Amino acid sequence: MLYLDAAATDAVRRECLEAAWPYLTGVFGNPSSHHSAGEAAAAGLADARARVASVLGVRRSAVTFTSGGSEAANLAIKGLALAAPRGKHLVTSPIEHEAVLGSIDHLRRVHGFEVSVVQVAADGTVPVEALREVLREDTTLVSLALANNEVGAISDVRALAAEAHRVGALLHTDAVQAAGWLDLRDLGADALTISGHKVGAPKGIGAAVIRGVLPLEPLIHGGGQEAGRRSGTENVAFAVAIATALELAEAEREQVTARLRPLRDAFIESVLAARPGTTLTGPDPRPVRERDLRLPGHASFCFPGTSGESVLLDLEEHGVIASSGSACAAGSDEPSHVLTALGIPREVAQTAVRFTVPRSADADTLQQATRAVETVLRSRSGAPV
Repeated sequence: MLYLDAAATDAVRRECLEAAWPYLTGVFGNPSSHHSAGEAAAAGLADARARVASVLGVRRSAVTFTSGGSEAANLAIKGLALAAPRGKHLVTSPIEHEAVLGSIDHLRRVHGFEVSVVQVAADGTVPVEALREVLREDTTLVSLALANNEVGAISDVRALAAEAHRVGALLHTDAVQAAGWLDLRDLGADALTISGHKVGAPKGIGAAVIRGVLPLEPLIHGGGQEAGRRSGTENVAFAVAIATALELAEAEREQVTARLRPLRDAFIESVLAARPGTTLTGPDPRPVRERDLRLPGHASFCFPGTSGESVLLDLEEHGVIASSGSACAAGSDEPSHVLTALGIPREVAQTAVRFTVPRSADADTLQQATRAVETVLRSRSGAPV
């Protein structure tokens, strides 16, 4: 099997399992307990927090462990907006992850916030000028992703954060897809959220990074763990796992990017050539000046005149696993909200297929996948296979 759906989840790295194992067995105490077993667990948790903070370039106190990226986004967005002393105006884009859009909508429906939506570029990036047009003096929070999960577009969060700060607003960035692929230090964001299973840790662990001493209204109340920001007994083993995963990904990042970019670009060329009318969605990374606008392992397409789901079924028969978009929206008959927001007609958006390459992929993997994709697409276009 050739697995090309790493944006949905990647495999758990052996190093992460080995690092977590002691905290599932011998060091199993509750980190809030005031005895030797609890203190040993607390020490492991503190070490994991320090390691995550080091990779992200923040203070240890900024890191709050959560159950995953969705909880982290909910905590950052709702927590900052509800605790902020400013007005009740929020800004986001139409192509954010469902966790972000759902959190924003909750604040609108339940708490009376006003929401403005940034106009995104056709390639999925968010122009600073577009953000400037919707900011107001009473804007309290802006939430814009660093990298889009469906088309791989990378936005200039540093510039976006500076623009938000110009009017006194905070900026949260969803960095779930960017973690391990991009440098997450010095983004200028007030809050950043990540998920462990995208970088080689198990599912069920994430983190919300809240800068400085910003007030944050907790979502989960109870024993006051995580400095009062997220109650509940911490998952020490998985906190250690995500710290290990982030360290490994950061150490390999430049090497992996240099290896995968040319392989991805050749894959894109082959897919576009295999079936007339195929379109690349998101930024075209092949021009040198544009190569930094797309995640290194990401290629997404629309195949007008066919069904994306049927292409996926044919690919799986040829040993290739891909997806039609966000795993969080799988099973829906509706076209991707990301693609339609980029101006792609609904009927074309329903033909989308996303290929996202694991960090471990090599040239042989991509070549095998390319041959399988070419075979499937040519068979669907009536061309000789």
